[in-house]
Amino acid sequence: MRFVDEFRDPELADRLFSEIARVAERIGRTRTRPVTVMEVCGGHTHTIFRYALESRMPENVEFAHGPGCPVCVLPMGRIDDAIAIARRPEVIFTTFGDAMRVPGAQGTLLQARAAGADVRMVYSPLDALALARANPERQVVFFALGFETTAPSTALTVLRAAAEGIGNFSIMCQHITIIPTLRALLSQDDFRVDGFIGPGHVSMVIGTRPYDFIASEFHRPLVVAGFEPLDILQSLLMVLRQVDACTARIENQYARVVYADGNPAAMAAIDRVYETRPACEWRGLGTIAGSGLSLRPAWRAFDAEQRFAVIPHHVADPGACRCGDVLTGRIRPTQCPAFGTSCTPDCPSGALMVSSEGACAAYYQYQGQKGAA
Repeated sequence: MRFVDEFRDPELADRLFSEIARVAERIGRTRTRPVTVMEVCGGHTHTIFRYALESRMPENVEFAHGPGCPVCVLPMGRIDDAIAIARRPEVIFTTFGDAMRVPGAQGTLLQARAAGADVRMVYSPLDALALARANPERQVVFFALGFETTAPSTALTVLRAAAEGIGNFSIMCQHITIIPTLRALLSQDDFRVDGFIGPGHVSMVIGTRPYDFIASEFHRPLVVAGFEPLDILQSLLMVLRQVDACTARIENQYARVVYADGNPAAMAAIDRVYETRPACEWRGLGTIAGSGLSLRPAWRAFDAEQRFAVIPHHVADPGACRCGDVLTGRIRPTQCPAFGTSCTPDCPSGALMVSSEGACAAYYQYQGQKGAA
């Protein structure tokens, strides 16, 4: 495939692997602890395992898998809130497909649909708005998930609903933001990640400048990366070269898509429609200040939680599930006692096993029971 094959070239990959090994060997002369690099985005995690990149890493280079999958950090209480809305007889509840199988204390949205709730999978908020137009006698709710990548499309859909006077459309807003989350991780005393492979899609919207604090305050390098295997390898090499040189800068490997100032039109839509929540709960990570978005007062008429008087509540994660430790790089998925036993893609107990971007799903898909063993 033109323009893709170039990023999967085996000869170029071999050259990058060789250079990574050379830099890693030089780093190993002056430190005993392995270099840990966190890829923030779940899409990067799947590339790493799909192309077996980790299998060719030097012994002193390790990947940690970060919290860049929005479905993976959905708290159980939010799923229960969504189910409560979906069970209302007047509601058509719409969501992206991978959110339908995330377990809450009251089950999943898929189970709610099996029990009679009108839950439908959509590919965009505009699909939900089309359902509202076609069903004026029903209340259509869109479960608005995702980081800054998907927040603009939801915002523009709300603006279109307002312009067209579609009053039977609303959203349950679960949009979250990456910068406060990275700051919260870096502020933990036992956080031992040496550098980051930064998210490509989020950075396409917000740009690279918001990451500057990672280098200036926490003295870690971050390289924004694309999603092909050579993107990942080149970005890892860029991080390792900074570690070797004892420097910390924000670099952009994904320059063919990402710009320093991001996408001004997308950011303007976010700023117009949303305001920052004082705090937001993350599955496995607890509550992080300023890490979520909610609708501004001017658009609260489209807030499903206000429309249906939903009272948010907290539900503790299952005791055997260690999603939080995986998301913060403390353990690998295979070190969770539930991995491959009580938690599998067919019967997940943790959100990381549900989403196509989840680290546990990636391990299971590409390593299977061998990974569990």
